[in-house]
Amino acid sequence: MPQRKIIHIDMDAFYASVEQRDDPSLQGRPIAVGHDGPRGVVSTASYEARPYGVRSALPSVTARRLCPDLIFVPARFDVYKAVSQQVRDIFREYTELVEPLSLDEAFLDVTHERSATLVAREIKARIRRQTELTASAGVSVNKMLAKIASDYRKPDGLFTIAPSEVEAFVAALPVERFFGIGAVTAERMHRMGIHTGADLRQWDEAALVQRFGKAGHAYYGYARGVDEREVEPHRVRKSVGAETTFAEDTDDRTRLSMELAAVREEVWNRIQRHEFRGKTAVLKLKYDDFRQITRSKTLFTAIDSDEALCRVSEELLAGVDFHGRKVRLIGLTVGNTPEACADCVQLRFDFGEE
Repeated sequence: MPQRKIIHIDMDAFYASVEQRDDPSLQGRPIAVGHDGPRGVVSTASYEARPYGVRSALPSVTARRLCPDLIFVPARFDVYKAVSQQVRDIFREYTELVEPLSLDEAFLDVTHERSATLVAREIKARIRRQTELTASAGVSVNKMLAKIASDYRKPDGLFTIAPSEVEAFVAALPVERFFGIGAVTAERMHRMGIHTGADLRQWDEAALVQRFGKAGHAYYGYARGVDEREVEPHRVRKSVGAETTFAEDTDDRTRLSMELAAVREEVWNRIQRHEFRGKTAVLKLKYDDFRQITRSKTLFTAIDSDEALCRVSEELLAGVDFHGRKVRLIGLTVGNTPEACADCVQLRFDFGEE
């Protein structure tokens, strides 16, 4: 079997770049796509806004505090979807093995091509020519490494990790950069003395599974530059979700409703970004004693508007009896089974921690 050649393409600050392209007055200025208000969340920040600490999933009030000159622009998902389709059409001129992850990123398997790096360079050039936007590309032997590589020289970057470079690259890589290792898991690893891929490689698979559950199998492979996942053109996403942990536990329902609103806006943004539809909404709460509960409701039709998501999520929250306990985490997921909350994604929202 030939060595795989995988490309990860990631559009640079996609929503914000589209807005700057379409409105020249926004070019060179710090902008955030999203709703400007007490319950708003930043979907994408332009590169001019990022030095201030403005990033996606940040509450809008925090973004405004960090960057007083920040310009908020309402999202136009119909436009983003149209541009995304243009980009996907370019991909499919090179390979049918295209796995979109969202509107602004995808994996491509170009094993049949003579040079994956040349293909990535051509794709980037064509995206710029046809859409007036830039993309960054990562090239390597598997999905994990290609995704890491695409983030190395943003914006408008191209970075290749050749087969002969994999072992040394992974050994020096901070664990935070590995696919699937978020801030909480990285902190656990740091407490275990694991800071780099070389450190992670010292642990056997059984020990990692014992510490991190089934994810330990993946971590064991990642530490050796191994990722056997194939590019799946027809991969079915099971759920979209988000959650946040509070700086202080609370049982104030008004406060919880406000925090749920911020999480809900991020979930709706992700639903549109991933072009996902689901019938089941799952509310997740973790109490101050770390006991976790979920409440779910399945509708007859897919949740197709933020208003519908608002109604069902608030109904779920209203139906929970706290039994005198305070809440430390709230999450919301949309999927097609009540178990969908297993795929919730931790967001680093600011509720007074900074």
